[in-house]
This record gives sequence, C-alpha cells and structure tokens, in this order.
Amino acid sequence: MKNLLSKSLSKKNWAIISASLIVFAAACGFLIFETSKKTVALTLDGQDQVIKTHAKTIQDIFDDMDIGLRSEDYVFPSVNTQVKNNLEVVWEPAKQVVIKQGNEKDQVWTTADTVQELLEEQNVEVNKHDVVQPLPEEAIQHEMEVEIDKAFQLKVADGGKESQLWTTSTTVADFLSDHDIKLNHLDRVEPKLEETIKEDDEIKVIRVEKVTDVVEEPIRFAVVTRKDNSMDKGAEKVVEDGQEGLLKKEYEIVRENGKEVSRKLLSENTVKDKKDKVVAVGTKAAPVMQVASRGTNTNGQPSGKEMYVSSTAYTASCNGCSGTTATGINLKANPGAKVIAVDPSVIPLGTKVYVEGYGYAVAADTGSAIKGNKIDVFFADKSDAYRWGRKQVKIKILN
Repeated sequence: MKNLLSKSLSKKNWAIISASLIVFAAACGFLIFETSKKTVALTLDGQDQVIKTHAKTIQDIFDDMDIGLRSEDYVFPSVNTQVKNNLEVVWEPAKQVVIKQGNEKDQVWTTADTVQELLEEQNVEVNKHDVVQPLPEEAIQHEMEVEIDKAFQLKVADGGKESQLWTTSTTVADFLSDHDIKLNHLDRVEPKLEETIKEDDEIKVIRVEKVTDVVEEPIRFAVVTRKDNSMDKGAEKVVEDGQEGLLKKEYEIVRENGKEVSRKLLSENTVKDKKDKVVAVGTKAAPVMQVASRGTNTNGQPSGKEMYVSSTAYTASCNGCSGTTATGINLKANPGAKVIAVDPSVIPLGTKVYVEGYGYAVAADTGSAIKGNKIDVFFADKSDAYRWGRKQVKIKILN
C-alpha cells in the first residue's frame, strides 16, 4: 500500500514538473519573440505612432497594417527599404485633384501640400494676371477642384485715352467692374455691356456730358436810305447812326470725350434792341455830269493850262475802295461818272479837267498812292481799267 501511494505521488510530481517546463518554455519563447521585434516610428498622413514589428521591409509593415499604397503616394524611405530598429517612416497618401483650365479638365493624384505646389508639380504656368481658385496658398484637399482663369490683354479707350489692360472677364460689364471703370448716366460703351470679349478686342468708353451754354450775339442794324433831292445825285449823308442790338441765347450742348457733337437752342431773349442807320442819298444830278462844253481854241480843242501826268485807272470795287469819292460821289450809283483822283496840292478837288484819251472829268477823289503829278481815272468796268493800264497823258485844267 505504501509503495502504491509512493508511485502515485511520483507520477503526479512528474506531471506538474512537465507542465511547469512547458509553461516556462512558452514564456521564454514569447519573451524571445517579443524582444526580437524592431521599433519603428511611423508618421501616417500626419499622425505619429510607434510600433514593434518583425516585418522585413517597409512594404511588409504596410501589408501587416492592411494599408494599400498608391504609386503616387509619398513614402520615405522607399517601400523596399529593410526594417531596422528605430527606423522612421513617413507616409503621405496622394489626394485626387481636378485642374480646370477653360474647357479642359485634368484629374491628377498629388501629395503637394498647397495649390501652388500642385501647379509647380504639374508644370502649369500661371502669370501674375491669371486668377487661381482656391488661392495658391490654400492647402490641398481630397477631391478638390482647382480652376485657373487665364488672363488676356484688351485695348481700352476711356474718354479717348488709350491703354492696354489684362483681364479674365467674360463680358464687357464684368471687365468694367473688375477694373473699377464706372459709367455715368449718359456714358455709353462699345461693344455693349452684355457682349462677350476675347483677346485683342477693343472696348471704347465714350464719356458723354450735357452742359448749358449762354452766349450773347450782336443784332446787326440795317442801313435805311432816304432820297434827298437837295443833294447831288449819288452823294450820301448819314442822318442817324446805327446801333447794334444784343441777343442772349441759351444752348444745350452735348459733348463726347470733350468734343462738341450737338448744340440745341433752348431759348433766346433780346437784351437790347437794334437801331437802324439812316442815310440820305442825293437825287440831284451831280455837277460832274454837267461837264460838257468848254472853251476851245482855234483848233477845236479845249483851252486851259496843260500838263503831263502819270496815270493809272481804278474801279469802285478796287481793293481798299469804298465806292464813294472824297467829295461824296457814289461811284456805284453813278457808273457813268467821269472822275479822276488827284493830289489836291497839285490839282484842287472840284477842278474840271480834260484828260487826253478819257475826256472831260472832275477832280473829285484822292488816293494814298496819288502824289504829285499823278492821276487815277475812274472806270465802271474793271476790263476798261485794265486796258487803260499805266501811261503818261496830257491833261488840261479848265477852271
């Protein structure tokens, strides 16, 4: 009985010992397994964590963590790098972004942090006048749409002043708003505000203004003639001087780019009435017309003092002529008058003369160029005056 109990205890002890050895071996194995892991610091999409792993490569780490990698993702070091203790791994997953330029859209994957970095990464050229939305400094978000409006140049004539401006606008109205070009009530634009614009178009802003202008204009007086039979025919005498009146006019003036394009009379008012000039005109036959018969010598020629003079001819409408002689004879009213202009210090005014080739005449006029032994004979017809020309003639003083 004692031997039987001793054997039973011995078997039990061996079982306990065996179990203990198994537990110990398992514990040692687990300890060895755990202590053989390598420590790796991960930065996953901006989140930091530390893991212990038996993975041989970085790719194995991501496989163990069930993280699928894209070729566009940023992984550092590369996925083929062997895992070492205290290794640092950074992973930034690529984001899907749409880049829109005009009617074209490109879908790309990127690990860029900002819109600016994305554009540089994709070799998209942007100048300082282009408009980028969102702004270049904005952070990239998954499924973001980046729109680029390419700027172009336009010629602008604002009030006649020309310039070249950049724009991304689509209509004339948008362009004016973007460049803070304000239109006044009467201003107009070519093309119209709703018109679509494109590169190298020209926009004209016509500045229109209406102003009121008040002007004063003279009212010309008339010349009224009255017949006077007490005066020689053709003689004139001012009976009453004329005076101009004054008329006030108000206009509405339209100017475009500073240049007057229309003028509309709004009102007119007589400020001062005119006073007509009254002139008496003689109707009695002029003495010159009575020079007909004079004394003659034995040869039938007129008698009197003879002298040779230099002669020219003139008409009532010659340059600088008034049409009225120095003695008051109206040559225009008396085209048949025989008149000569003289130097009164040589031949007194009113002297009756006989001019060779011209006939009887009266010294009734003067002239600035008629000095000394010179005379100017009157002709009603300019062609007759031209034919007379300049020549020496003999004249006789009859009284």
